[in-house]
Amino acid sequence: MDNIDKRNRLGEEVFTYRITKDKKVFISFQGRHVTTLVGTASEKFLSKIHSADFKEAQLLMAKATGNFKHGNEKDNK
Repeated sequence: MDNIDKRNRLGEEVFTYRITKDKKVFISFQGRHVTTLVGTASEKFLSKIHSADFKEAQLLMAKATGNFKHGNEKDNK
């Protein structure tokens, strides 16, 4: 895990998720919706995340969102 998270970003709660009644999973990054998992992807995600600790859960959500940040996002200062 140390090799994956060199900047220790997964120690903070940057990713969150919520589950709907019909088993859709909405994953957010810093409060903004990033991706939605449905069907077998959501079932697979839920089975893994229930047995994961905090850092593993953050890593699972990061992997589920994919590569959504490409470096061209600007900070609204």
